[in-house]
Amino acid sequence: MTIKQFKDDPLAHFSYAIVSEGEMALVDPSRNPMQYYKYAEEQNAKIVAVFETHPHADFVSGHLQIHQETGATIYVSEKVGVSYPHESFDEGQEVKIGKIKIRPLHTPGHSPDSLTFVAEEDGKTALFTGDTLFIGNVGRPDLREKAGNMTAKRVELAKAMYQTMQTKFNDFPDDALVYPAHGAGSLCGKNMSDSPSSTLGDERMGNWAFKEQTEEEFVEEILKDQPFIPSYFGFNVDINRSGAGNVQQEKYRVPLQIGVDDVEEGITVVDVRDGDAYKKGHLPNSINIMSRTEGDKYETWLGAIVEPEEPFYLAVDSVENIDELLERTAKIGYEKQMKGVITLSEKVSRKSDDFDLGDFKSNKDNYTIVDIRNESELAEGKIFDSAIGIPLNELRDRAGELPKDKPFVVHCAGGYRSAAGSSILENKFKDQKVFDLSEAIQDFK
Repeated sequence: MTIKQFKDDPLAHFSYAIVSEGEMALVDPSRNPMQYYKYAEEQNAKIVAVFETHPHADFVSGHLQIHQETGATIYVSEKVGVSYPHESFDEGQEVKIGKIKIRPLHTPGHSPDSLTFVAEEDGKTALFTGDTLFIGNVGRPDLREKAGNMTAKRVELAKAMYQTMQTKFNDFPDDALVYPAHGAGSLCGKNMSDSPSSTLGDERMGNWAFKEQTEEEFVEEILKDQPFIPSYFGFNVDINRSGAGNVQQEKYRVPLQIGVDDVEEGITVVDVRDGDAYKKGHLPNSINIMSRTEGDKYETWLGAIVEPEEPFYLAVDSVENIDELLERTAKIGYEKQMKGVITLSEKVSRKSDDFDLGDFKSNKDNYTIVDIRNESELAEGKIFDSAIGIPLNELRDRAGELPKDKPFVVHCAGGYRSAAGSSILENKFKDQKVFDLSEAIQDFK
């Protein structure tokens, strides 16, 4: 049994290829299947199956495209209620990939339909646990109240996860390998390890969810301090239940405009350039969601700030980066709502206000300080006592709560999010000065 793990760093998503006897299966694939096709060529293997642990909320899966292009069978729980061609796959069933036997376990908790896939060959066991069992933690149970048209209450799912952890993994050996769908940095859980895989024995020893505890204690722990839920999560669940369109066709449907002076009034512009370039000149109604490297969580913040189906233009610094940015946008299914990809002319008129850091340090009371960190960060304490806390994902809706009597200074924890936050307030308060503290926040920690 050959297992290859693929990682999408910005979304902290793991997907897998399993190869045996010239046959290959995929588990929880990303939107663009090309990396899997290349690996199949390297292995001289035919892709015959795609296994979906559940309908994902944080990314769009390429399962339907893979089926259409390779003929692979999609295996998914009947409980998901999908509308694309598939084979229902639930407890008691089994398929073979080469010499590997693969069977599903119903492991509800993250979602009511979650499966763990058990792959066994020659005495070796691998568990593909999806968003049920992570390294060091388990998946969050609170998404189905708000994510998608399949609803379930968080307490109900938390109790289901308790039963899953108490009963579903008991019969497997300590050396069974654990391969989750996410690692540290994903919003599908909290406090995950940086490790990409583990053994069941190590998880039994180190993962709090395996500890002896009451259902009440488990439910209290799993529900507290969960990350925020981005707007796009429910949108992605619904896309994954129906199957996404061909990513190459969808990406290149988006029109390109070079050297743009303006766009129609009222349409959001997502400007992905570096903050310094943005501040020197940008279009009206722009939001500066930087996408400079994979370390920038562009996908997450695009889907947290811009609503599903909200039309927008994508402003880029160079045509050289268009393909990568279309790829990243399509990961969360936002390519269809893009009105165009644009580069900007030198005539764009909007500029951000120049920030006098020295004056701010000496006269903080002369500014309204806006802290846009997440609720969990705010709960740990403010950096500035007088700051007003509004998380970035809520700022567009809640900006009206802010007083208008002073200039604004926007900050986050490290400087990335404040570029987006300050640009949002620039749009909301056109007669008010708005400053981005950016990386200078480090001076105040």
